[in-house]
Amino acid sequence: MAIPVEEWYYEVPIVTRTYVTASVLTSLAVQVGFVNQFQLYFTFDKTFYDRQYWRFITTFLYFGPFSLDFLYHMFFLVRYSRMLEEGSFRNRAADYFWLLFLSSVALLVLSPLSNVPFLGYSLAFTLVYIWSRRNPLIRLNFIGLFVFSAPFLPWVLLGFSLLLNNHFPMSDMMGIAVGHIYYFFEDVWPSERISGGRRWLKTPRIIVRLFEGIQENPPVLQEEIFVDNGFNNIPDTVENRPGLTEGEIPPDQQPPRSSS
Repeated sequence: MAIPVEEWYYEVPIVTRTYVTASVLTSLAVQVGFVNQFQLYFTFDKTFYDRQYWRFITTFLYFGPFSLDFLYHMFFLVRYSRMLEEGSFRNRAADYFWLLFLSSVALLVLSPLSNVPFLGYSLAFTLVYIWSRRNPLIRLNFIGLFVFSAPFLPWVLLGFSLLLNNHFPMSDMMGIAVGHIYYFFEDVWPSERISGGRRWLKTPRIIVRLFEGIQENPPVLQEEIFVDNGFNNIPDTVENRPGLTEGEIPPDQQPPRSSS
């Protein structure tokens, strides 16, 4: 008989489950000293010149050491990634994977514009933005202070983060920018007459074939009308740099569409 945690774990859709599991295992590896956090962050010099290509992936997996802040980020990642994958990406694991891949590439391209070595927070913010734009009728209650529509969620979190940290949360803004680009080309542009209905971000057939057979039918997660601030919850003078201190940082939701 499966225990509640095991039941919950296997109820989470495959892509979200894989991402969260990899993130937890990455932090565990750092916690026990199997790897060093400085081997995980993204930088062009070490990634390309030193051929440390794993940094393309690990920069999205490390959310810092096990702590209250880590639990908050995992909660938000699981919550919104799961709702997005069970909602507008239901039974479209290939399309959801393709979303994560495109978003990751875009964030890597934008990373030189900021001094944010770990991009997991930005990717999570991208998912929050896309979910919020695809669920415009959902009302959210921000920690009991005020009620607003879902599309305002990223901006509320952005403002709250700014108030807490007293500096502009560039990583959150990068997530919003990438999320908006995906939303525009996938949800807005195809409905424009000049587009001819063409979807520029359509999932390649090779990706669809790789995910054939993975057609889960998880119970749709009910959206709660409650929001916590899971991003940058704890004030930090170093922006989105889990486990790194100032002196340690090196310088450097519409109906489902067919995948085919």
